[in-house]
Amino acid sequence: VQEEKIFAGKVLRLHVCTMEGAEWLEEVPEDTTVEKLKERCLKHCLPGSLEDPKTVTHHKLIHATSEKVLTDTKTVLEENIQDRDVLLLIKKRAPPPLPKMADVSAEEKRKQEQKAPDKDAILKATANLPSRNADRTVAHHNMRDFQTELRKILVSLIEVAQKLLALNPDAVELFKKANAMLDEDEEDRVDEIALRQLTEMGFPESRAVKALRLNHMSVTQAMEWLIEHADDPTVDAPLPGQTPSEATAEAGASSAEVTAGPSSEAGGEEAKDELTEIFKKIRRKREFRPDPRAVIALMEMGFDEKEVVDALRVNNNQQNAACEWLLGDRKPSPEDLDKGIDTNSPLFQAILENPVVQLGLTNPKTLLAFEDMLENPLNSTQWMNDPETGPVMLQISRIFQTLNRT
Repeated sequence: VQEEKIFAGKVLRLHVCTMEGAEWLEEVPEDTTVEKLKERCLKHCLPGSLEDPKTVTHHKLIHATSEKVLTDTKTVLEENIQDRDVLLLIKKRAPPPLPKMADVSAEEKRKQEQKAPDKDAILKATANLPSRNADRTVAHHNMRDFQTELRKILVSLIEVAQKLLALNPDAVELFKKANAMLDEDEEDRVDEIALRQLTEMGFPESRAVKALRLNHMSVTQAMEWLIEHADDPTVDAPLPGQTPSEATAEAGASSAEVTAGPSSEAGGEEAKDELTEIFKKIRRKREFRPDPRAVIALMEMGFDEKEVVDALRVNNNQQNAACEWLLGDRKPSPEDLDKGIDTNSPLFQAILENPVVQLGLTNPKTLLAFEDMLENPLNSTQWMNDPETGPVMLQISRIFQTLNRT
């Protein structure tokens, strides 16, 4: 008995198929490599093909059950092929031919044609076209004019609303309630839970209040600010543009005065005077509150605090726009913001003739919304979403946009 037959591996009988429909049985030891098996298969189905050494590499064996391509260097055993398994012998797809230089040039040319034109190409193509207000600064000034015009509309509508509400016999009582609502919703109030968390950590209450206001009531950011400014000599200084103690005192005095009010026997003139005083007190409560972070950032650039507050008021608390205003011609001026719109203008007449606006002007809440948006434009979203004031603001916006396009 020959030695190799004694130690030979297990013989597997494999069914081999081709794409052309040929099928036969191959008996191979399990230690046979896939490459050797492939050569035997090619000798059976393509006699003489092995004269070309590339024939073996151009074909592959696939295990039919697992759909796995067998690796040439592995044995049948390593590929986990079992007795009576079915293998498929197929020719590999030829790689795509390399593109010719002419084709490459044509493809590059097509990509260049589809590429967006650069600035020089645009200027060259539009050099002979007539100019039609293409200056970007004009669009910028138009936006600024829109903000200024809207403020003028609010100023004039506040005057109209005050006159209409003064005729309401219940106006004083209505505005007493409105004034009390403002006391409850003061922006200067601090989140008590957040304040308690910081004071329990050992931070002084006054310093914790300042940190929360600077960081929009975020406990984490306020704590980081307190740690960062622990050794800052100005850490306890009041925020720029804010005097909380004075504001609190004034608010308390205002509330006391309003609560006192005239007696039920007071005449119409006294009620009218009291209503005027309530208007003034509500207006003082709605005074513009500059963003403390923006104030500090602009003051660090060297600008005076009063100039910074004016710039933020003109530019709706937007720091970048306020910086441009400070460095530019400073128009519109803060005084321009208190001027109303021409009452004889078509825009103002169209607004007053709108039924929704007319009805809204008899609602004290609308007046409060106008006052709030006048001094704090960033709160406009709140009033736009309010079911009572939202429809009024929507009509004003539509009328303005309609007349601005004509």
